[in-house]
Amino acid sequence: MTYSDKVMDHFSNPRNIGELKNADGIGEVGNAKCGDIMKMYIKVKNDVISDVKFKTFGCGAAIATSSMATEMVKGKNIKEALKITNKAVMEALDGLPPVKVHCSVLAEQAIKSALWDYYEKQGIDPLPILGKICNQNSEHDGCSCCT
Repeated sequence: MTYSDKVMDHFSNPRNIGELKNADGIGEVGNAKCGDIMKMYIKVKNDVISDVKFKTFGCGAAIATSSMATEMVKGKNIKEALKITNKAVMEALDGLPPVKVHCSVLAEQAIKSALWDYYEKQGIDPLPILGKICNQNSEHDGCSCCT
């Protein structure tokens, strides 16, 4: 399995690693049976993601996609952040091996899960905005993150 230089860089030198105290939104996706779990923390000021951190348990590709996803959302407004797809994360990393594409899906879902939590804390129903999210409410139903 060959990884791009960008994947190796984000794996070896992950950006925005850790957790945010008093985060405005916290999202966790993944499944221990799959081997990858991502937790993302966001701070939102004036509809902009002003800070973001992550903790990931998983392979090098999972760490790299988490790191890249945080770089992609930091400084973006919420609408821009919601447009970040797993494909965009993969492209930003100059690709992933086919067996590691699920890591980019988890990164996209971690962003959405953190925003789900943010909306709920604001008293806004996130379902019409975000749709169903993998592992939402701790229910794993065989969605794309692990298949």
